[in-house]
Amino acid sequence: MKKFLFFLLLLMPISCYAVSDSSYSSIVMDMNSHRVLYSNNSEEVRSVASISKIMTAVVAIENAKPSDVVTVGEEILSIYGSNIYVSVGEKMTMKDLLYGLLLRSGNDAAVVIANFICDNEEEFVKLMNKKAKEIGMKNTTFINAHGLDDDTSGNLSTAYDMALLSSYANQYDLYREIVGTKKYTTKTDVKSYVWYNRNKLLSKYEFATGGKNGYTPKAGRTLVTSATKDELSLTTVTLNDDYEYDTHIALYEYAFENYKNYKFIDCNDFDIKTDIKEDQIYVKESFSYPMTEEEYKNSKVVLTLDTNQKYKDNEKIGTVKVLLYDDVLYSEDVYVKIQENRNLFEKIIDWFKRIF
Repeated sequence: MKKFLFFLLLLMPISCYAVSDSSYSSIVMDMNSHRVLYSNNSEEVRSVASISKIMTAVVAIENAKPSDVVTVGEEILSIYGSNIYVSVGEKMTMKDLLYGLLLRSGNDAAVVIANFICDNEEEFVKLMNKKAKEIGMKNTTFINAHGLDDDTSGNLSTAYDMALLSSYANQYDLYREIVGTKKYTTKTDVKSYVWYNRNKLLSKYEFATGGKNGYTPKAGRTLVTSATKDELSLTTVTLNDDYEYDTHIALYEYAFENYKNYKFIDCNDFDIKTDIKEDQIYVKESFSYPMTEEEYKNSKVVLTLDTNQKYKDNEKIGTVKVLLYDDVLYSEDVYVKIQENRNLFEKIIDWFKRIF
């Protein structure tokens, strides 16, 4: 099966809209299709501060078990800034460390996670950068696991790349669970913890589902969030914005007001009438896409089949395409399921389905 997705120039958002956006860089992206619904300097490379910890969490989720018990080492002694204040020798599960990392932005949690997975932070950062390349973050360079800036640089990325990262991270149930939690309590062999989520959007905006905030003097206030409404799941990123929560709410309201998620192809209900007799055609994947109402009115689904052959079971026999303004937005292979052992009654039912 082959699938093609084209981001047409006509689909790209204009860089300026009549919405309240006080950030230096920002973006709104659909997390499923990666379509950009709003963009403002989204390709500008900047220091991103603690939203880097989203990548730290992704690498941890992919390389460790939530139940792993981690012993805190002396690596925390040189860490400053935002911490969860674990102690050397303290034992904590990976899941608890991830909560401390994402809810309280624990820099100490970040280096403890890095040292558990790779023995040292330098090797862990290599995994971060490798994963960034894998998911298409072309303008991102991580130098540490926590996001603090040094004298010359810091973790560098763009609003666009961080939106890709947020979309990727939200595929994991554990990540969504953690960033959507407002309060978390836990206990180790040394002490008890009560953590409140620093992402204020969870309380300010009813459709918010999670995210991560950050700050350094060099980066300014950075924020990555996610929100879901009416089957449209979005992520918003702002870099260097003193009014980040107001901006995120305004951008989500703009996107939800102007875009809707339309399902064009349903692999579980591929109900398209054809001239093929006594057989069933199917596709392997569904396709939905966010569009404005005007775009939807100018879209259509076109099925092309090779009917001049003797079909074999599960053979590719054509394609189904989604067109927008006569340009191909998506293409999916179509297959046939040979139904040779049906009785007369089943054949009659299928005939009526095709007619009506």
